[in-house]
Amino acid sequence: MATDIAFALGVLVLLGDRVPVGVKVFVTTLAIVDDIFAVLVIALFYTAHISFVDLGIAAAGLAISCLANWQGVRQPAVYAVISVLVWVAVLDSGVHATIAGVLLAFTIPARTFIDRPEFLKRSRSLLSTLELAEEHSAEEHDAVHALELQCELVQSPLHRIEHRLQTWVSLLIMPLFALANAGVYIIGNIRAAVSHPVTLGVTLGLFVGKPLGITAFAWLGAKSTLASPPAGVAWKQILGASWLCGVGFTMSPFIASLAFGEGPLLDIAKIGILSASALAGIAGTRMLWRAV
Repeated sequence: MATDIAFALGVLVLLGDRVPVGVKVFVTTLAIVDDIFAVLVIALFYTAHISFVDLGIAAAGLAISCLANWQGVRQPAVYAVISVLVWVAVLDSGVHATIAGVLLAFTIPARTFIDRPEFLKRSRSLLSTLELAEEHSAEEHDAVHALELQCELVQSPLHRIEHRLQTWVSLLIMPLFALANAGVYIIGNIRAAVSHPVTLGVTLGLFVGKPLGITAFAWLGAKSTLASPPAGVAWKQILGASWLCGVGFTMSPFIASLAFGEGPLLDIAKIGILSASALAGIAGTRMLWRAV
């Protein structure tokens, strides 16, 4: 489970205009939902013990975050403090702490305090005041601070938090996460490792089962009118995008480490994950390149 969102979207970016916007939206949405389900699997099936007291504390933290949202609190620092407390409580509860991030994301405000027209109206007025004010005067400083406040009001707290974390996540957290979970011990009988049932199962699951499953359910959704295909997107492109979703460099090794623990089976599973990810990336890229 769990598509590597960064890798899949990176391939789509490299393909440029050969990939319709509908395919990019399809892959992004599917990968996010895929990761959410992966986190739920971790929480439900890889929990050794449960502390209901800590879960109660986490639930209280989530309720406070919801209340802050409802009351119109827009300071990201407030939600950051609540998030740390909820994360610690979930970690101590026995449920895997990754579930805390998913739940907290639903409680942080995603709406802006003012809309775009109002922001433009206020900003133009402040810019006019700033232009007329003397340099280094109190009026100049007041206008600058007021303009800074308007910039905060036109951004949702969720977007501001995401923007501030993006650099840390991209340059530090994700590389460390990938390095910690992707290491494979390959010294020994490679042929036996490649032909092992765990390797074959993981490889077939990611490289064959996942693209076929995604494409089949997309087709069933369209045929049953539960969903409509993206405009201007061919089914070959859906299949190619589904193959890209078989790339699992990050969360898949993490789930394997929880399932098998340290030992040879984990290394064998990682060989299957990395092999299937490479094959899925190549197949998906080739399919999307030729689908135009």
